[in-house]
Amino acid sequence: VAYDYHIGTHEVTNSQYTAFLNAVAATDTHSLYNSNMGSNALGGISQSGTTGSFTYSTKENMANKPVNFVSFWDSARFANWLTNGQPTGAQGDDTTETGAYTLTSDGITDNTVTRGDWYDAAVGNTSSETVFAIASENEWYKAAYYDGSNYFDYPTQSDDAPTAEIPPGGDNSANYKFVVGSVTYVSAYASASHYGTFDQGGNVWEWNDEIVSTSLRGLRGGSLFSNVINLQSSNRNDVNPTAENIINGFRVSSLAPIPEPSAYGA
Repeated sequence: VAYDYHIGTHEVTNSQYTAFLNAVAATDTHSLYNSNMGSNALGGISQSGTTGSFTYSTKENMANKPVNFVSFWDSARFANWLTNGQPTGAQGDDTTETGAYTLTSDGITDNTVTRGDWYDAAVGNTSSETVFAIASENEWYKAAYYDGSNYFDYPTQSDDAPTAEIPPGGDNSANYKFVVGSVTYVSAYASASHYGTFDQGGNVWEWNDEIVSTSLRGLRGGSLFSNVINLQSSNRNDVNPTAENIINGFRVSSLAPIPEPSAYGA
């Protein structure tokens, strides 16, 4: 990565995604809420009311755990919302459909949407606009595995496999092999990458911005259900960007510091 950037210390949490839903999904035009978030034991968000007046709340003991059941496009709309200053209003150009990503029906169907202005800024555009995006594969990979001079095999500053154990664990531990039986609080483990990011191995797979093919986007890092191979630097999961699975989450990146105190640390 040939430019300086910030990346979320943590995966985006249920609490953060709930704030997003309450801001833009009173009418959920683009299905940003998946009913499994409420009905599944590993989902973290409940929906109340009827269309036009939907409200959302985090489920008990789930606020600081990573959001799941989100597609790549849900994640892109969250990034656009951050870019637009976290506004309140209907889903549209001023809230969810433009920003880091210009989301059109054709672009979504063809899987051709890229980060546009955010990338232009990275390679020298003088725009002062603060733009947040889903971490690119290279940004995600560098934050997870690099130490300034070498690349580790695992995102815990180690070439040895992390121990699958309950948190906080030791200095090389992660939530995988269903050892906990649930998603865990972000940064529940003592293990971190060289740059201080948490849970880039296990917990939930994380979307990245890589267009793998005409129908696939990349995910990295493995999940609570994964075997150790999925945590390795050599492993990528390629999935249809519309997939909203129990094991899919994301984190954001930016050229500017990521807003606090909402725990988008950098």
